[in-house]
Amino acid sequence: MSKNTETVTIAIIGMNRIGKVHYQNLSSMVNVKIKYICDVVADQSWADLYPDVEKIVTDYHEALKDPDVQAVLICVPTDLHPKITMEAAQAGKDIFCEKPVGFDDDQIMQAYHTVQETGVKFATGFNRRFDKNFRRIVERRENGELGDEQILKITSRDPEPPSLDYINHSGGIFMDMTIHDFDMARYITGQEVDSVYVAGGVMVDPQIGKAGDLDTVLTTLVFKNGMLGSIDNSRKAVYGYDQRIELFGSQGMAQADNVTDTTTTYSGAQSVESDKPMFFFLERYLEAYRKEIESFLDAVRGKHEVECTFADGIKAIRLAQAAKESALTKKPVKVKDI
Repeated sequence: MSKNTETVTIAIIGMNRIGKVHYQNLSSMVNVKIKYICDVVADQSWADLYPDVEKIVTDYHEALKDPDVQAVLICVPTDLHPKITMEAAQAGKDIFCEKPVGFDDDQIMQAYHTVQETGVKFATGFNRRFDKNFRRIVERRENGELGDEQILKITSRDPEPPSLDYINHSGGIFMDMTIHDFDMARYITGQEVDSVYVAGGVMVDPQIGKAGDLDTVLTTLVFKNGMLGSIDNSRKAVYGYDQRIELFGSQGMAQADNVTDTTTTYSGAQSVESDKPMFFFLERYLEAYRKEIESFLDAVRGKHEVECTFADGIKAIRLAQAAKESALTKKPVKVKDI
Protein backbone atom coordinates (compact mmCIF):
# COMPACT_ATOMS: atom_id res chain seq x y z
CA MET A 1 0.00 0.00 0.00
CA SER A 2 1.35 3.43 -0.92
CA LYS A 3 1.89 6.05 1.74
CA ASN A 4 -0.71 8.23 0.04
CA THR A 5 -3.51 5.73 0.73
CA GLU A 6 -2.35 4.00 3.89
CA THR A 7 -4.75 3.54 6.78
CA VAL A 8 -4.24 6.12 9.53
CA THR A 9 -4.95 4.97 13.08
CA ILE A 10 -6.57 7.69 15.16
CA ALA A 11 -7.44 8.48 18.77
CA ILE A 12 -10.10 11.08 19.56
CA ILE A 13 -9.48 12.79 22.90
CA GLY A 14 -12.66 14.44 24.12
CA MET A 15 -16.16 13.58 22.89
CA ASN A 16 -17.97 16.85 23.31
CA ARG A 17 -20.02 18.34 20.48
CA ILE A 18 -17.06 18.90 18.16
CA GLY A 19 -15.51 15.54 19.03
CA LYS A 20 -18.71 13.88 17.89
CA VAL A 21 -18.66 15.83 14.62
CA HIS A 22 -15.14 14.60 13.91
CA TYR A 23 -16.09 11.04 14.88
CA GLN A 24 -19.00 11.04 12.43
CA ASN A 25 -16.75 12.23 9.63
CA LEU A 26 -13.88 9.86 10.41
CA SER A 27 -16.14 6.84 10.77
CA SER A 28 -17.40 7.32 7.21
CA MET A 29 -13.94 7.66 5.64
CA VAL A 30 -11.93 4.90 4.01
CA ASN A 31 -8.38 4.16 5.15
CA VAL A 32 -9.06 5.47 8.66
CA LYS A 33 -9.21 3.45 11.86
CA ILE A 34 -10.55 5.04 15.04
CA LYS A 35 -8.82 2.85 17.62
CA TYR A 36 -9.53 4.99 20.69
CA ILE A 37 -12.17 7.29 22.02
CA CYS A 38 -10.92 8.94 25.21
CA ASP A 39 -13.23 10.86 27.54
CA VAL A 40 -13.30 11.24 31.32
CA VAL A 41 -17.02 10.37 31.46
CA ALA A 42 -16.87 7.38 29.10
CA ASP A 43 -18.49 4.18 30.35
CA GLN A 44 -19.46 0.74 29.08
CA SER A 45 -22.61 2.04 27.39
CA TRP A 46 -20.43 3.94 24.91
CA ALA A 47 -19.56 0.65 23.23
CA ASP A 48 -23.08 0.66 21.78
CA LEU A 49 -22.78 4.29 20.69
CA TYR A 50 -19.44 3.76 18.94
CA PRO A 51 -19.41 0.10 17.82
CA ASP A 52 -16.60 0.60 15.29
CA VAL A 53 -14.15 1.88 17.93
CA GLU A 54 -11.79 -0.73 19.37
CA LYS A 55 -11.09 0.92 22.74
CA ILE A 56 -13.14 3.39 24.75
CA VAL A 57 -11.16 4.67 27.72
CA THR A 58 -11.26 7.42 30.35
CA ASP A 59 -7.48 7.99 30.35
CA TYR A 60 -6.06 9.32 27.09
CA HIS A 61 -2.55 8.27 28.12
CA GLU A 62 -3.50 4.74 27.08
CA ALA A 63 -3.80 5.97 23.49
CA LEU A 64 -0.56 7.93 23.68
CA LYS A 65 1.31 4.81 24.81
CA ASP A 66 -0.07 2.70 21.94
CA PRO A 67 2.46 2.49 19.07
CA ASP A 68 -0.36 1.76 16.61
CA VAL A 69 -1.83 5.24 17.08
CA GLN A 70 -0.37 7.63 14.51
CA ALA A 71 -2.43 10.73 15.21
CA VAL A 72 -4.69 12.25 17.85
CA LEU A 73 -7.55 14.72 17.68
CA ILE A 74 -7.63 17.03 20.71
CA CYS A 75 -11.23 18.09 21.36
CA VAL A 76 -11.12 18.76 25.11
CA PRO A 77 -11.68 22.12 26.89
CA THR A 78 -9.23 24.78 25.72
CA ASP A 79 -7.22 25.06 28.94
CA LEU A 80 -6.11 21.43 28.47
CA HIS A 81 -4.92 21.85 24.87
CA PRO A 82 -1.26 22.74 25.58
CA LYS A 83 -0.73 19.95 28.14
CA ILE A 84 -2.14 17.22 25.91
CA THR A 85 -0.34 18.67 22.88
CA MET A 86 3.01 18.38 24.66
CA GLU A 87 2.32 14.83 25.82
CA ALA A 88 1.15 13.75 22.37
CA ALA A 89 4.16 15.35 20.65
CA GLN A 90 6.55 13.67 23.08
CA ALA A 91 4.81 10.38 22.29
CA GLY A 92 5.47 10.96 18.57
CA LYS A 93 1.84 11.43 17.55
CA ASP A 94 0.72 13.81 14.84
CA ILE A 95 -1.82 16.25 16.25
CA PHE A 96 -5.05 17.91 15.20
CA CYS A 97 -6.09 20.44 17.87
CA GLU A 98 -9.31 22.40 18.00
CA LYS A 99 -9.09 26.15 18.27
CA PRO A 100 -7.94 28.03 20.22
CA VAL A 101 -4.68 26.20 20.87
CA GLY A 102 -4.75 27.41 24.47
CA PHE A 103 -5.42 30.30 26.85
CA ASP A 104 -2.14 30.67 28.75
CA ASP A 105 0.69 32.20 26.69
CA ASP A 106 3.50 30.39 28.49
CA GLN A 107 1.79 27.02 28.09
CA ILE A 108 1.02 27.70 24.43
CA MET A 109 4.63 28.55 23.65
CA GLN A 110 5.90 25.50 25.55
CA ALA A 111 3.60 23.34 23.45
CA TYR A 112 4.66 25.13 20.26
CA HIS A 113 8.36 24.55 20.93
CA THR A 114 7.71 20.92 21.90
CA VAL A 115 5.98 20.33 18.57
CA GLN A 116 8.88 21.96 16.73
CA GLU A 117 11.49 19.94 18.62
CA THR A 118 9.76 16.59 18.15
CA GLY A 119 8.96 17.19 14.48
CA VAL A 120 5.39 15.90 14.67
CA LYS A 121 2.73 17.40 12.44
CA PHE A 122 0.29 19.80 14.05
CA ALA A 123 -2.92 21.19 12.56
CA THR A 124 -5.09 23.89 14.14
CA GLY A 125 -8.83 23.40 13.73
CA PHE A 126 -9.96 26.48 11.83
CA ASN A 127 -12.55 24.75 9.68
CA ARG A 128 -13.70 27.82 7.73
CA ARG A 129 -10.49 27.71 5.69
CA PHE A 130 -11.92 24.58 4.06
CA ASP A 131 -15.24 26.07 2.97
CA LYS A 132 -15.40 25.89 -0.82
CA ASN A 133 -16.96 29.35 -1.15
CA PHE A 134 -14.24 31.07 0.85
CA ARG A 135 -11.58 29.06 -0.97
CA ARG A 136 -12.87 30.41 -4.25
CA ILE A 137 -12.18 33.96 -3.04
CA VAL A 138 -8.60 32.93 -2.26
CA GLU A 139 -8.24 31.31 -5.70
CA ARG A 140 -9.33 34.52 -7.43
CA ARG A 141 -6.90 36.55 -5.33
CA GLU A 142 -4.03 34.18 -6.03
CA ASN A 143 -4.86 34.22 -9.74
CA GLY A 144 -4.49 38.00 -9.75
CA GLU A 145 -8.10 38.63 -10.71
CA LEU A 146 -8.67 41.17 -7.93
CA GLY A 147 -5.55 43.25 -8.52
CA ASP A 148 -4.13 45.03 -5.49
CA GLU A 149 -6.08 44.18 -2.34
CA GLN A 150 -7.70 47.19 -0.71
CA ILE A 151 -10.64 46.26 1.53
CA LEU A 152 -11.73 43.10 3.36
CA LYS A 153 -15.21 42.88 4.92
CA ILE A 154 -16.24 39.96 7.14
CA THR A 155 -19.71 39.58 8.67
CA SER A 156 -19.98 36.85 11.29
CA ARG A 157 -23.13 36.70 13.43
CA ASP A 158 -24.51 33.85 15.50
CA PRO A 159 -28.26 33.08 15.47
CA GLU A 160 -28.46 33.09 19.26
CA PRO A 161 -26.05 33.58 22.17
CA PRO A 162 -24.55 30.58 23.96
CA SER A 163 -25.36 29.80 27.59
CA LEU A 164 -23.89 31.98 30.32
CA ASP A 165 -21.94 28.99 31.59
CA TYR A 166 -20.36 28.72 28.14
CA ILE A 167 -19.66 32.47 28.07
CA ASN A 168 -17.90 32.23 31.43
CA HIS A 169 -15.53 29.52 30.19
CA SER A 170 -15.09 30.61 26.56
CA GLY A 171 -12.29 33.13 26.98
CA GLY A 172 -14.58 35.90 25.73
CA ILE A 173 -16.00 36.84 22.35
CA PHE A 174 -12.61 37.51 20.75
CA MET A 175 -11.06 34.15 21.75
CA ASP A 176 -14.23 32.17 21.13
CA MET A 177 -16.03 33.75 18.19
CA THR A 178 -13.99 36.45 16.45
CA ILE A 179 -10.89 34.24 16.49
CA HIS A 180 -12.36 32.40 13.49
CA ASP A 181 -12.69 35.71 11.66
CA PHE A 182 -9.17 36.77 12.59
CA ASP A 183 -7.88 33.56 11.04
CA MET A 184 -10.02 34.13 7.96
CA ALA A 185 -8.68 37.68 7.63
CA ARG A 186 -5.15 36.29 7.33
CA TYR A 187 -6.20 33.37 5.12
CA ILE A 188 -8.41 35.28 2.69
CA THR A 189 -5.93 38.11 2.15
CA GLY A 190 -2.64 36.23 2.55
CA GLN A 191 -1.51 39.25 4.57
CA GLU A 192 -0.58 39.94 8.20
CA VAL A 193 -2.47 42.45 10.34
CA ASP A 194 -0.49 45.36 11.79
CA SER A 195 -3.06 46.82 14.19
CA VAL A 196 -6.68 46.56 15.32
CA TYR A 197 -9.23 48.97 16.71
CA VAL A 198 -12.38 47.70 18.39
CA ALA A 199 -15.70 49.30 19.24
CA GLY A 200 -18.00 46.99 21.17
CA GLY A 201 -21.06 46.87 23.36
CA VAL A 202 -23.67 44.74 25.06
CA MET A 203 -26.82 44.91 22.93
CA VAL A 204 -28.12 41.34 23.04
CA ASP A 205 -28.15 40.21 26.68
CA PRO A 206 -27.20 42.31 29.74
CA GLN A 207 -26.10 39.11 31.50
CA ILE A 208 -23.27 38.77 28.97
CA GLY A 209 -22.06 42.20 30.03
CA LYS A 210 -22.30 41.24 33.70
CA ALA A 211 -20.09 38.25 32.88
CA GLY A 212 -17.47 40.72 31.65
CA ASP A 213 -17.94 40.07 27.95
CA LEU A 214 -19.30 41.82 24.86
CA ASP A 215 -21.95 40.54 22.45
CA THR A 216 -21.73 43.10 19.64
CA VAL A 217 -18.37 44.08 18.17
CA LEU A 218 -16.92 45.96 15.21
CA THR A 219 -13.19 45.44 14.61
CA THR A 220 -11.17 47.56 12.19
CA LEU A 221 -8.02 45.96 10.78
CA VAL A 222 -5.01 47.73 9.30
CA PHE A 223 -2.82 45.28 7.40
CA LYS A 224 0.94 45.53 7.07
CA ASN A 225 0.61 46.08 3.31
CA GLY A 226 -1.67 49.07 3.93
CA MET A 227 -5.01 47.49 3.07
CA LEU A 228 -7.99 47.85 5.41
CA GLY A 229 -10.49 45.42 6.85
CA SER A 230 -13.54 45.20 9.06
CA ILE A 231 -15.15 42.38 11.03
CA ASP A 232 -18.62 42.76 12.52
CA ASN A 233 -19.87 40.27 15.08
CA SER A 234 -23.15 39.79 16.90
CA ARG A 235 -24.22 37.01 19.23
CA LYS A 236 -27.79 37.19 17.89
CA ALA A 237 -28.98 37.50 14.30
CA VAL A 238 -32.69 36.64 14.37
CA TYR A 239 -32.69 35.43 10.75
CA GLY A 240 -29.97 32.77 11.14
CA TYR A 241 -26.23 32.17 10.98
CA ASP A 242 -24.88 35.13 9.03
CA GLN A 243 -21.53 34.35 7.35
CA ARG A 244 -20.38 36.64 4.54
CA ILE A 245 -16.98 37.69 3.21
CA GLU A 246 -16.01 40.29 0.61
CA LEU A 247 -12.53 41.01 -0.74
CA PHE A 248 -12.21 44.17 -2.83
CA GLY A 249 -9.24 45.07 -5.00
CA SER A 250 -8.12 47.44 -7.73
CA GLN A 251 -9.31 45.08 -10.49
CA GLY A 252 -12.42 43.55 -8.97
CA MET A 253 -14.26 42.09 -6.01
CA ALA A 254 -14.95 38.54 -4.80
CA GLN A 255 -17.90 37.87 -2.52
CA ALA A 256 -19.17 34.82 -0.66
CA ASP A 257 -22.76 35.11 0.52
CA ASN A 258 -24.75 33.11 3.03
CA VAL A 259 -25.54 29.47 2.35
CA THR A 260 -29.22 28.49 2.39
CA ASP A 261 -30.97 25.12 2.45
CA THR A 262 -32.17 25.66 -1.12
CA THR A 263 -31.58 28.26 -3.82
CA THR A 264 -35.31 28.47 -4.59
CA THR A 265 -36.93 31.90 -4.49
CA TYR A 266 -40.61 32.82 -4.52
CA SER A 267 -41.81 35.91 -6.38
CA GLY A 268 -45.33 37.21 -5.82
CA ALA A 269 -47.36 40.39 -5.87
CA GLN A 270 -46.49 41.22 -2.27
CA SER A 271 -42.93 39.98 -1.91
CA VAL A 272 -39.91 38.16 -3.27
CA GLU A 273 -38.70 35.53 -0.80
CA SER A 274 -35.83 33.11 -0.36
CA ASP A 275 -34.70 30.73 2.36
CA LYS A 276 -33.06 32.07 5.50
CA PRO A 277 -29.39 31.30 6.09
CA MET A 278 -28.70 27.95 7.69
CA PHE A 279 -29.30 28.06 11.43
CA PHE A 280 -25.89 27.31 12.91
CA PHE A 281 -22.29 26.31 12.29
CA LEU A 282 -22.80 22.54 12.29
CA GLU A 283 -25.11 22.81 9.28
CA ARG A 284 -23.32 25.69 7.58
CA TYR A 285 -19.85 24.17 7.77
CA LEU A 286 -20.74 20.48 7.55
CA GLU A 287 -18.65 19.93 4.42
CA ALA A 288 -15.81 22.14 5.68
CA TYR A 289 -15.42 20.01 8.81
CA ARG A 290 -15.03 16.92 6.66
CA LYS A 291 -12.56 18.60 4.28
CA GLU A 292 -10.54 19.84 7.24
CA ILE A 293 -10.06 16.32 8.61
CA GLU A 294 -9.36 14.88 5.16
CA SER A 295 -6.63 17.48 4.72
CA PHE A 296 -5.08 16.59 8.09
CA LEU A 297 -5.10 12.88 7.27
CA ASP A 298 -3.43 13.52 3.92
CA ALA A 299 -0.77 15.57 5.73
CA VAL A 300 -0.21 12.63 8.09
CA ARG A 301 0.17 10.38 5.03
CA GLY A 302 2.73 12.78 3.58
CA LYS A 303 0.70 13.92 0.59
CA HIS A 304 1.11 17.61 1.45
CA GLU A 305 2.05 19.95 4.28
CA VAL A 306 -0.38 20.85 7.06
CA GLU A 307 -2.64 23.61 5.75
CA CYS A 308 -3.44 25.37 9.03
CA THR A 309 -0.40 25.25 11.29
CA PHE A 310 0.36 25.80 14.97
CA ALA A 311 1.77 29.21 14.01
CA ASP A 312 -1.55 30.07 12.35
CA GLY A 313 -3.31 29.17 15.59
CA ILE A 314 -1.01 31.41 17.64
CA LYS A 315 -1.32 34.33 15.23
CA ALA A 316 -5.11 34.21 15.54
CA ILE A 317 -4.70 34.36 19.32
CA ARG A 318 -2.40 37.37 19.00
CA LEU A 319 -5.13 39.14 17.05
CA ALA A 320 -7.72 38.19 19.68
CA GLN A 321 -5.47 39.49 22.44
CA ALA A 322 -4.93 42.79 20.63
CA ALA A 323 -8.67 43.14 20.05
CA LYS A 324 -9.45 42.56 23.72
CA GLU A 325 -6.88 45.19 24.71
CA SER A 326 -8.33 47.66 22.20
CA ALA A 327 -11.86 47.09 23.51
CA LEU A 328 -10.64 47.86 27.04
CA THR A 329 -8.44 50.86 26.18
CA LYS A 330 -10.58 52.17 23.33
CA LYS A 331 -7.38 52.72 21.36
CA PRO A 332 -5.73 51.05 18.33
CA VAL A 333 -3.41 48.22 19.38
CA LYS A 334 -0.44 46.76 17.49
CA VAL A 335 -0.62 43.01 16.90
CA LYS A 336 2.27 41.06 18.38
CA ASP A 337 4.05 38.36 16.42
CA ILE A 338 4.45 34.82 17.71
